[in-house]
Amino acid sequence: LLTVYGGKITTYRRLAEAALAMLGRFYVPSKSWTADAPLPGGDFPVDGFDALVAKARVSWPFLTEDHARRLAHAYGTRLERVLGPAKTYGSLGKSFGGGLTVAEVRYLMTHEWAHSAEDVLWRRSKLGLHVVRDEQSALEQFMSNAAGRRAAE
Repeated sequence: LLTVYGGKITTYRRLAEAALAMLGRFYVPSKSWTADAPLPGGDFPVDGFDALVAKARVSWPFLTEDHARRLAHAYGTRLERVLGPAKTYGSLGKSFGGGLTVAEVRYLMTHEWAHSAEDVLWRRSKLGLHVVRDEQSALEQFMSNAAGRRAAE
């Protein structure tokens, strides 16, 4: 198992490939494939961000322009997994401030292994800048309860 920590989003693949190249003498390395592979949710044209936002606003007309842009920046085409069949803002569940809803938190817990409010508010986003202490406490409680339910299942 090799884990690479650190590096900017523009260099982490090169760091990982360089590390694997150093380990190549211990195994038969496979062909490098990451250079052209899009990041999760990044499977849209480089000039297609505005079109992605516009599509989100059509699919989920209750989204404000700012909220649609934030979600598109954070999740790209995976925002469909975040928002799912929601028909209203309220159907996304409780809001924890800064536009963060239960639907987004569930996505982060399920698909990005978020474990705490700090994880969501500071490591996966900077929404902590827009969330007050009571909202952060409510988020921590929600995540704790959700994790407990999963463990019981």
